[in-house]
Amino acid sequence: MRSIAVIGSLNMDIVNWVEKAPLPGETIRALATAYVPGGKGANQAVAAARAGAMVEMIGGVGQDDYGEALLENLRASGVRTEGVLLEPGVSTGIAFITVDALGENSIILAAGANGKLTPEKIGTEDRFAFRPDMVVLQNEIPYPTVAYALTYFAAMEKYIIYNPAPALKLPEDDYRKINLLILNETEAAVLTGGAVGSAEEVRNAAEILVECGCREVIITLGGRGLFYRNRERNMMFFLNAFKVPVIDTTAAGDTFVGAYAAALAEGLPVREVLRFASAAAALTVTRKGAQTSIPERADIDLFLRDRQCRK
Repeated sequence: MRSIAVIGSLNMDIVNWVEKAPLPGETIRALATAYVPGGKGANQAVAAARAGAMVEMIGGVGQDDYGEALLENLRASGVRTEGVLLEPGVSTGIAFITVDALGENSIILAAGANGKLTPEKIGTEDRFAFRPDMVVLQNEIPYPTVAYALTYFAAMEKYIIYNPAPALKLPEDDYRKINLLILNETEAAVLTGGAVGSAEEVRNAAEILVECGCREVIITLGGRGLFYRNRERNMMFFLNAFKVPVIDTTAAGDTFVGAYAAALAEGLPVREVLRFASAAAALTVTRKGAQTSIPERADIDLFLRDRQCRK
């Protein structure tokens, strides 16, 4: 099995569940509050590890109780943490999350130690527990660090999965370093500068992104499923989402990314990889929280077998 390095953020999520999000100037009561390990990078690492992959995390936490709790949770999920730096004098990253009665969330990020992850801190071979075959990146760390990692690992001919969230426009040269771009409709609109809503707009956005240089693009569409485009194989198609009751959408996208990386590392065909990642994400939205909602491999396999038997 190929190994995966996830370079990205680690946050403690402070989650408030509410009937509806507050209006400007409005004070409301939370139905419940929880402290949940999160961060897009850590979520993706946990998702990949629970799906059966060899995973290591590269990032930073503060020398505080939140940081230690995040590291313990990663290790409990099977993620190697030797590459996570302890940043003195800086707090661990925090995400303030509000989840409404429909399961939709809004998030405020306080970067903390994530903002201190500079290119110099990831640019040496001895940072890694093992030489990764695949690298997963997102945008909750400084973009100069993301750009450095893209250049560094592209030169080493590693397979790079990039999830541009939170969304920002990329320098043109960076697209050509990306093997697989995974993003949602909102992020696709930011990167392409156009609306991404209808099926035609989704196809057009994917076409723009592969023309920019990405080899493969997946645009996730929430309950509508996803669109896949592979430039080199001239392959494109929509795939429907699994229908499940939605409790909380937090970490669904991250779970998709991590599970996709794990299934890809096993060498499965692309449609099987997409179904596997979609199943993992579907299970995630039926549970509360970030890493607390990410399923184990046995759960994903059982879910897929059950859906196969219903056909």
